[in-house]
Amino acid sequence: MRNGGAQAPANPRERLLAATIDYVTRHGIGELTLRQLAKALGTSHRMLVYHFGSKEGLLTEVVRRSEAEQRALTTQLMADASTPPIEQARRVWSQLADKQMLPRERLFFEVYGQALQGRPHTRALLDEIVDAWLEPLVAVNQRIGMSGKDARAAARLGLAVTRGLLLDLLATGDREGADAAMEHFLTNYMPLTGTKKERRRSPLRSIGRGKRQLKDGTTRSARDR
Repeated sequence: MRNGGAQAPANPRERLLAATIDYVTRHGIGELTLRQLAKALGTSHRMLVYHFGSKEGLLTEVVRRSEAEQRALTTQLMADASTPPIEQARRVWSQLADKQMLPRERLFFEVYGQALQGRPHTRALLDEIVDAWLEPLVAVNQRIGMSGKDARAAARLGLAVTRGLLLDLLATGDREGADAAMEHFLTNYMPLTGTKKERRRSPLRSIGRGKRQLKDGTTRSARDR
């Protein structure tokens, strides 16, 4: 995709993929047929079939490329050592939830659903839809002091929460509500480093401090003792 006057890809397949990503970002995909999409891109139905096999194959490649771009951007944003991790995560969420990104996010969930149904040409997405994200997210978590096992579990949780809130945003259009939910997640569950002011007490730890186990297996609040 051309960006800021960058040179267009020389490979015909890459040019078509970049043009499709640009089209989807601007207009969405809706019920557009492959022939209609080809016309909008200024190419032929035959060329799209030749390079991508089908509409599903083309859209799967669009999603895979978009995911790769988002991973690269996330890695870049989270690599800024001068910024607290929680602020880095806020920036990532703000970028993903931006209104201009919603057509791509909508396409992601559409193709994700097709992959879960075993539709042809979508298997490549399913193979990497979680695993491709774990390595960069685990690296971020380990950099802020988490053990390998915890870093992997936290990466998976963060990915699931982010995708769930993006789906919420697409379904409801409630950006304020989705932002509030993400902020709650970050301030209560994300490991933090930096100044004491930047830290937040985990509600799970608060429960452990505020209650004690009784002999019969129940718990009692510290205020009731």
